[in-house]
Amino acid sequence: MAIIGAGVLVLIIGIIAALMHWGEHHEAGEAASHLGATAVHDADAHEGHSVLVRRIIVSLWHSNVFFIGVSVVGTVFMAIQYVAYAGWSVIVKRINEALSAWLIPGGVLLVVLFLIGRHDIFHWTHEGIMTKGSATYDKIVAGKSGFLTLGFYLIRMISYLTIWAVFSWRLRQLSIQEDLNGGTSYFHTSVKTAALFLVLFAVTSSMSAWDWVMSVDVHWFSTMFGWYVFASWWVSGIAATTLIAIFLKQAGYLRFMNSNHFHDLGKLMFGFSIFWTYVWFSQFMLIWYANLPEEAVYFNQRLGGFEGRYTWMFYFNLVINFAFPFLALMTRDAKRQMIIMKIVCIAILIGHWSDFYLMIMPGTLKGDNGFLIEIGIAMIFLGAFLILVTRRLVSASLIPVNHPFVEESVHHTT
Repeated sequence: MAIIGAGVLVLIIGIIAALMHWGEHHEAGEAASHLGATAVHDADAHEGHSVLVRRIIVSLWHSNVFFIGVSVVGTVFMAIQYVAYAGWSVIVKRINEALSAWLIPGGVLLVVLFLIGRHDIFHWTHEGIMTKGSATYDKIVAGKSGFLTLGFYLIRMISYLTIWAVFSWRLRQLSIQEDLNGGTSYFHTSVKTAALFLVLFAVTSSMSAWDWVMSVDVHWFSTMFGWYVFASWWVSGIAATTLIAIFLKQAGYLRFMNSNHFHDLGKLMFGFSIFWTYVWFSQFMLIWYANLPEEAVYFNQRLGGFEGRYTWMFYFNLVINFAFPFLALMTRDAKRQMIIMKIVCIAILIGHWSDFYLMIMPGTLKGDNGFLIEIGIAMIFLGAFLILVTRRLVSASLIPVNHPFVEESVHHTT
């Protein structure tokens, strides 16, 4: 609640700053008449309100897509542990289950945002853009009309969210029933359920990245983008799992969780920060090398475009998402110290929220971006996310007492 309150305060300050044009510089001609100046002021005020509404809608979309990704990764992580018959991770299994609590409210909000704010987020939804002979006709966008249609888009969106939510709910129910009744039948059913979910997620995660993020820059495309978005979601989800585990441990819970568990979680964050960088570099290098205008425009906007508004964040993205986790977690001891792990987890979550900012804002807000409104909305989302996660955490034992591998996890060593 404190985080939500602070977020509301930052959001209000950001809205006031946008309405008052704080930090903006306007030059007016000295010879302009009073009537002309008034007309310009009125036009600026109207445009300011339009930009403000657009910023709020796009920021809601940005933070919601990020938190939905973190949420579903909780289920993905748990499903991978099931199909791998992994025992060490049972100790954090309930945290993974709790992360998925955001899927349904986040999914509903995503659908509502698309219905009421799609014109502010997606250029391809504008009237006449796919109609030949229209003043706003765009041949490139019209070529994608078979995929980018309102009805088909909504069907896909609802399908992704439904699949993720249903499988998350099913795995959670099997886990609770296992706690109550014991036996190994629930575990074997969970393995089969997890295997099916992972197959479906492999397809839907990439498609959701195309729909929710890549179609913002509707002229641009990348065959690696699905992997890129997944890598950002994945390492963020692992960081969220680790950070919650640290806070629970420091609060006196999860007493069976030891430095060996943190070591393994640290190795995952270390490894997948490198994986994210590999995908980032592969995408960037191929586009840079080919130097095709329809591909290079994406990086031109982020490297010097819009008067360089995103250039510093482009480099900050690499520092906080690769250089810092790589250097901080390089040693074995670093992965076993909660203070270092806590700092790295927070940095990764901030860094990949910024990564999604860099993916979405240049294609939607162009040079009208800002940070106060966006940070305020992100804090509100974080507070709401934590409320739902903690409610689910307290609804069952933090240790799955009848899981077949619980003893292996409790006595885990590396």
